[in-house]
Amino acid sequence: MAKPKSAFVCTECGAQALRWQGQCPQCQAWNTMVETLLEPAAPVSGSRFAALAGVSARLQPLAALAPREEPRQPTGLDEFDRVLGGGLVGGGVVLIGGDPGIGKSTLLLQALSNLAGLPATDGGSPADGAVVYVSGEESGEQVALRAQRLQLPPSTLQMLAEINLERILHTLREVRPRVAVIDSIQTVYSEALQSAPGSVAQVRECAAQLTRFAKQSGTSLILVGHVTKDGTLAGPRVLEHIVDTVLYFEGDSHSSFRLIRAFKNRFGAVNELGVFAMTERGLRGVSNPSALFLSQHSQQVAGSCVLVTQEGTRPLLVEIQALVDSAQSPNPRRLSVGLEPTRLAMLLAVMHRHAGIVCFDQDVFVNAVGGVKIAEPAADLAILFAIQSSLRDRPLRRGLAVFGEVGLAGEIRPAPRGQDRLREAAKLGFDTAIVPRANAPKQAIEGLRVIAVERVEEALEELRALD
Repeated sequence: MAKPKSAFVCTECGAQALRWQGQCPQCQAWNTMVETLLEPAAPVSGSRFAALAGVSARLQPLAALAPREEPRQPTGLDEFDRVLGGGLVGGGVVLIGGDPGIGKSTLLLQALSNLAGLPATDGGSPADGAVVYVSGEESGEQVALRAQRLQLPPSTLQMLAEINLERILHTLREVRPRVAVIDSIQTVYSEALQSAPGSVAQVRECAAQLTRFAKQSGTSLILVGHVTKDGTLAGPRVLEHIVDTVLYFEGDSHSSFRLIRAFKNRFGAVNELGVFAMTERGLRGVSNPSALFLSQHSQQVAGSCVLVTQEGTRPLLVEIQALVDSAQSPNPRRLSVGLEPTRLAMLLAVMHRHAGIVCFDQDVFVNAVGGVKIAEPAADLAILFAIQSSLRDRPLRRGLAVFGEVGLAGEIRPAPRGQDRLREAAKLGFDTAIVPRANAPKQAIEGLRVIAVERVEEALEELRALD
């Protein structure tokens, strides 16, 4: 018997090499080459090739195609629907990843229970439009125990404990469900491949077969994916290109709050954020997430500034905290948690050059309260104010909210959707806002005094005037 041939495939870009290499020769990523078995290509006969070559696809002008709005299936979880863009889309494929034990299975079981609704009164077999939960990691009894613990109402949710791809597809074609969940894609394997479940070849082939079924049948498919120690989805990078939506479930296992974020969505906005609270009866949506990210101090403290950030279509108010202390070593520390770490040193240099504030002999620590991660540069002005407050050991004015990007020349650049940010701040009771001049509202916002600035030194002068 001939020994099956193997190759080393990059988990990031899918490039192949005959021998193991520490660095991928294509994408230059390190330690991503994984051994996998090569499957022989199916031969194409001459008559079959001629038949395929003789058929041409029909071209259509783009102007002749009429766009249509895809109908949505709400899951019953408002925060989950917000991240999805309004609900599940027929034929759409969603990939959701997160750390073990973060609550992925709990969230999906709650959503499927809402979608399944009440049990059928006739007691017959599942009809078209059923909701199916395919578990490759837990038995049916374990899933039933979780549903009992969550006190979910009885429903027509169908359960299948299987990891063989061919059996899963055969069952789904018979049932033709409205929604199906595969938990998880790394446990599913195809008999057409000799490699083990979870390998690059298996994950890629199983995901492609399931996606093809979803597109042909109109079933809304949700795939659960494992994550690596770096927090990225395990398996080939092509997995994220195949699916329509990529969601990440984030949160600290020691905290009761969970964040779900969209990084790719062909049917909605990206960078949308959903906030949940883990309770005894599962995950519950948080209607006012800004309250989570604002510390409730009995009195004003130094080094704290409220930022109005934008996550997708939702404005959020987040407290930015800074601690500036004398350095005890020749190399002062610069540490940023929840914010862009590379921008902290740049902002300190801008403060020194354009405002004369010296921090070269100080340790600077910056943190976003509540475990939220902020990637937008509009947090720059709030970071500067928090650092200035901690350095002077004087708290900022109560009721102050800020946002704005700081450039290397000391200018303050505008942030997108500034009017929505200001209205959210006014709604939560803030009475003063320092914003870029380009974001100044044309009409006054009731109860909110807006101070527009153009330069860093001007912003710091206005800050001192508010003391």
